[in-house]
Amino acid sequence: MKILITMGVKEHHEEELKKSAAGAELLFVPADKVRLDELADADVIIGNIPPELLPAATNLRWLQLNTAGADAYCKKGVLKDDVLLTNATGAYGLALSEHLLAQLLAMMKKLYPYYDNQKKAIWHDEGQVTSIENATVLILGIGDIGRAFARRVKALGAYVIGVRRRTGSKPVGIDELGTLKNLDSLLARADVVVSILPSTAATTGLFDKGRFAAMKKGAYFLNIGRGNAVVTNDLIEAMRAGHLAGAALDVTDPEPLPESHPLWQTPGVYITPHISGDDHLPATQDRIVQIAARNLAAFLKGEPLENLVDRETGYKN
Repeated sequence: MKILITMGVKEHHEEELKKSAAGAELLFVPADKVRLDELADADVIIGNIPPELLPAATNLRWLQLNTAGADAYCKKGVLKDDVLLTNATGAYGLALSEHLLAQLLAMMKKLYPYYDNQKKAIWHDEGQVTSIENATVLILGIGDIGRAFARRVKALGAYVIGVRRRTGSKPVGIDELGTLKNLDSLLARADVVVSILPSTAATTGLFDKGRFAAMKKGAYFLNIGRGNAVVTNDLIEAMRAGHLAGAALDVTDPEPLPESHPLWQTPGVYITPHISGDDHLPATQDRIVQIAARNLAAFLKGEPLENLVDRETGYKN
């Protein structure tokens, strides 16, 4: 059994992975340095190998991603039908929920304008601020990340509405559950709208001119899922019209955002370059390796894997 590990790992991560795969051959090679012959020999790949290289992995039986998003690997022709695909759902809740909370509080308390004033040595009161307490927070996507964010805003006094693809039991920490079918009526009630959606046919362009108009005037919008859930020009128009109080984006469409794109200069829009996840928080990398190690041990024993991805939907089964 030949296992190719292309994600970045530290020495103690290597030991953890080796311990879970006793008797197998493990090769640690960064994704951008993998040779075609190494791909051809691999039975298992752990890490986000560039999708265009995967046709060379002719022996591949299982691909474990180091991201929660799997959309690039669900496209037809990227993986053979019999190849198992798993993601790192469960590793990112801490990092992304704290990032969202920081963005939201910075907007609500006008920390961004005050920082701009500081750089200009301007002593100026920016006026009224808002609070998470008693705010209605609408979260689209209540997997690990959405539930982690819900717990944090719930602890600060928010009323939390979760949106998922289909009806089901209400997760702990969610006050109310809805689906995309009643999204417009939910948007009209929300003080804060958070998108943690993957890229699918159903989510592409979901937030368009009509949806931004359906939001409560003065609401905050945050997107940490995929940039193509938003029609960028429609968001710019909503911000310039003063309909929304602020928009924090860790993902954009297009991405990377070109230097000349008007979104950079749109008042009230705050952009980070898709960095809320990755391995910036050491705990995230630890959790990714733990998921991979558990799955590796299970795979070698012929046991079921966690985080299997449904390639039709792009979601974890």
